[in-house]
Amino acid sequence: MDIGYWIQMLSLYAIPAVLAITLHEAAHGYAAKRLGDLTAYQQGRITLNPIKHIDVVGTLIVPAVLLLASGGKMAFGWAKPVPVNFAALRNPKKDMFWVAAAGPGANLIMAIGWALIFKLTLIMPEHYFSSPLLEMAKGGILINLVLMVLNLMPVPPLDGGRIAISVLPHALAYNLAKLEPYGLLVIMLLMASGVLSSIMYPILGSIIGVLSFVFGI
Repeated sequence: MDIGYWIQMLSLYAIPAVLAITLHEAAHGYAAKRLGDLTAYQQGRITLNPIKHIDVVGTLIVPAVLLLASGGKMAFGWAKPVPVNFAALRNPKKDMFWVAAAGPGANLIMAIGWALIFKLTLIMPEHYFSSPLLEMAKGGILINLVLMVLNLMPVPPLDGGRIAISVLPHALAYNLAKLEPYGLLVIMLLMASGVLSSIMYPILGSIIGVLSFVFGI
C-alpha cells in the first residue's frame, strides 16, 4: 500500500468530507427550527462551524482507519447528531419527515455542486490546480452521495429510519422505532457481511450515471 498516496487522497477529501458532514447536520437543525423546535438553535448547532458537528472518533479516526485498512474500499463514521425534540415540532409525525430528509437533501445539493465544479474544471484551461481540484470534486460527489444513500437506509436512527417512522402507520412506526438502540449495530453487521454494499452500489451507480449524463462528465 502506498501510504503517501493515501495521505494525499485523505488531504484532498478532507474539505468535501467536512463540508458534507457540517451542512448535513446544520440542515437538520435548520429544518427543525423552521418547523417549531428550537433545541438545535439554542445549542448553537445551526452553524457552518465544523467543530460543532465533528465527533473526533466517529468523524475522523474510524473512517480513516477503515479506509486505510480496506485499501479505500470501505468507510463508515458518524458525526455528533443534531438534537431534535420531535415533540416540539408543530406536527411531530409529519414534520419528522422534513427534518430527517433535510440532511440527505443537503448532501444531494452538494453532490450536484461538486459535479458542477468538476465540469467547470474540465472545460477551463488547464492549470497547476486542475488535477487536485478534479480529484477533490470527484471526492465531493462520492462522499455526499454515499452519505445521502447510507443515511436513507430505513434503519433508525438513520434519517431513512426517521422518514419511515414518519410515513408508516402508527403501529408499524412504533415497532420500527423500537429498533433504534440497535440501529448502528445493524448497519455495521450489514456492512461487514457485504449486504450493505450490494444494496448501495447499484443506487450510487445510477445516481452517478444521471449526474454524468446531465453534466457531461
